[in-house]
Amino acid sequence: MSDKELLIPASQMDSSAINAQTRRGRLQMLFLLLACAAPVIASYLAYYVFKPEGGKTNFGTLVQPVQDVNPAWFDIPFNGKWTLLVARPAGECTIKNESCLEALFLMRQLRIAVGRESSRVQLVWVNTDGKPVDPEVLLAYDQKTAGFQILSLPADPRLKSEFDAWLNRDGAGQKIQLIDPSPAKMMVFPVTNSPKEFGSIKKDLEKLLRLNRKGEQLQ
Repeated sequence: MSDKELLIPASQMDSSAINAQTRRGRLQMLFLLLACAAPVIASYLAYYVFKPEGGKTNFGTLVQPVQDVNPAWFDIPFNGKWTLLVARPAGECTIKNESCLEALFLMRQLRIAVGRESSRVQLVWVNTDGKPVDPEVLLAYDQKTAGFQILSLPADPRLKSEFDAWLNRDGAGQKIQLIDPSPAKMMVFPVTNSPKEFGSIKKDLEKLLRLNRKGEQLQ
């Protein structure tokens, strides 16, 4: 034992050792708590990454957990594309029905607004009553002019029921459904004609396209 150690009372040496052990124990406990909390922290980060600048709430609503798409519902490729989907009866979607046309117009303008990324976004209108689409509406919202794919409900009753449950879960049936490239519904947007709210939705979509580069190979 050194002369310096001889000058330190034994009780103080014991106290120093105990304090060191206590600090090590606290550090170990802190690391353990951080490890346990990591999934929670990650979920918060995943949520807030979709917030626009300034931390304000998006106009869209995140779907948590995401709701998988069954590829058997429709004969189009969902996998690898970002999809904006709306379900409306063609018999009610006429030039006199502004609520239906607002949804179609919003989707079309969103696809245009993302510019060079537009080829990664597909637009789907599910015709829920199977009636012919109004010719005047079709001129503005067809595949060639606006990029819309107009689909009928699944013929199989089981698949139709499954799609209806997916569409209307959490009261989202009248909203615009955003399907990611996996494919799964991960966000829904109310229909709006507000320029400010349109800007918020556009920011959501642009951020998602920037953070998730899936679908680029399909351009």
